[in-house]
Amino acid sequence: MIYTVTVNPTLDKTWAVPELRPGEFHRCRVISEDMAGKGINVSQALQLLGIPSKTLGFLGGHTGQVFRDGLTALGLDLDFIEVGGETRQNITLLDEKTGLYTKLNEPGPTAKPEHIDALYRQVETYTQPGDIWVLSGSLPPGAPIDLYAQIIRRAQERGGRAFLDSSGEAMQAGMRARPFGVKPNSDEASEFFGEKIASDDDHVRAVRRLLQTDGTEVAAITRGEDGLVLALKSDSGRVIIARPPAVEAINPVAAGDSAMTGMLWGLLEGCDAVEVARRATAFGTATAMQPGSRLGSRSLIEELIPQIQITAIHR
Repeated sequence: MIYTVTVNPTLDKTWAVPELRPGEFHRCRVISEDMAGKGINVSQALQLLGIPSKTLGFLGGHTGQVFRDGLTALGLDLDFIEVGGETRQNITLLDEKTGLYTKLNEPGPTAKPEHIDALYRQVETYTQPGDIWVLSGSLPPGAPIDLYAQIIRRAQERGGRAFLDSSGEAMQAGMRARPFGVKPNSDEASEFFGEKIASDDDHVRAVRRLLQTDGTEVAAITRGEDGLVLALKSDSGRVIIARPPAVEAINPVAAGDSAMTGMLWGLLEGCDAVEVARRATAFGTATAMQPGSRLGSRSLIEELIPQIQITAIHR
């Protein structure tokens, strides 16, 4: 079983204005309203591929009930923990004149010690050997910085495999717990290493450094329109640079989560590093081509897979 954990989900609203003029009145056009959060995005992306998962995390208030009802209607298997307060709502504002997006994110409700302990008990109860845990996104107020690290340890002590997609202190702590897989984006990797990760060579070196962590078998860095760089420890030091074809990227929201899903898809089917990178890049690209937080279709993903350009870097 694959378990996704979303401790700070969000109702994503994407609005558009003809031209963003600070300090002035605007009439906006609603583009989309989506139940989101990185783990939820992964669960929905897995469902699109026909891969079952169980969706865990924290929900609260009226917005939380909207999530429960909506995700249940989509057919997802849920076991969220109820917290006080209101699940957050995030606004993405499109300036149609410039094409630029501005994001306004709420912090989310506070997670209390009893909520954290309940989540740890879920990990200990559910995990069976071979299970996959996807830990992604920001932490809510009140959560300990080592929340993901604690889940990684609990899951992997029981034979599970944890994949980490986070940033800042949560990523720093999570990496010390030796996750099976890790997938930051370029900015998150730059923050983690304390240096700019920009060129192909930078990404190759950074992926190799991530893979040096004892216990980490899969490492990838997503890099937006430039695709991703990926390596498997089982692949004898080879690093794969995967680039998508030139497409119109409408909104990058959820593209990284789709790339994570494509990576899991390839790994579950025993693909080599090249095919894993192709699937991850194709899924991320297909989703970036959609408005709001929508996912790319299966047909579009399969159309893009053979168009992904691959460069293999050997030691």
